[in-house]
Amino acid sequence: MKNVIEREIVIRASQARIYDAIANPEEVVKWFPETLEGRYEVGEQPIFGFGDHGRNQVCIVAAQPHTYFAYRWVPGAAHFLGDVMSVPNTLVEFRIEPLGDGTCRLTLTESGFADLPADVTGSAFDDNSGGWTFMLGRLEEYFAA
Repeated sequence: MKNVIEREIVIRASQARIYDAIANPEEVVKWFPETLEGRYEVGEQPIFGFGDHGRNQVCIVAAQPHTYFAYRWVPGAAHFLGDVMSVPNTLVEFRIEPLGDGTCRLTLTESGFADLPADVTGSAFDDNSGGWTFMLGRLEEYFAA
């Protein structure tokens, strides 16, 4: 059973700058969702807008500057709006580790696919696996600009 997606990239930037790109609502929309509605802080459930791909509510579960940021969402459910914690969801985690040469390793992990309804587990895993490859490429472009 596919349960965890993990990706690592190395970015030439400080932990603080990378964290800001992920955890600051004004910066995250430059590479990830096209729009963000609501408060983007722990305990809140803002809405990510992905244009033609729908809107999805997320639940911010952790923010530890400048090393860790995490939220829960409902993969495979384009247009999920509602209490994320009331339905099966996955955990998306960003970990930022300095490498000592002006770069940091960003590790993205999305876990919990095995807990999703059986009819969406495989497609949600495959869609998000490709989606994270695409989005982390956009994050690399964000830092290259």
